[in-house]
Amino acid sequence: MITRQSVMPVNFLKKENFTGSERGMRYRMEKGEADGEEALVVTVWPEPYGFDATPEEQKTRAQFAFSEEGIEAGVQWLNEMWAQKFGSGEK
Repeated sequence: MITRQSVMPVNFLKKENFTGSERGMRYRMEKGEADGEEALVVTVWPEPYGFDATPEEQKTRAQFAFSEEGIEAGVQWLNEMWAQKFGSGEK
């Protein structure tokens, strides 16, 4: 399970992408834009390849507020994605 403590703070995400993996699922959190506002873009995809080497059709994305609350919502979404897409052994 991914926890809030395992993800970098908002100030880090303002300048750098954050990547990680969880039992068959890779993920990335990055600063993006939605409707002219800063947004937290969270992407998941199956292992073994990195973000750039994985075809777009294998990636799933969601956007959240670029805030502490958005990071918490993103972590919750990551855990939901793992349970739905990766937890059953499906890849």
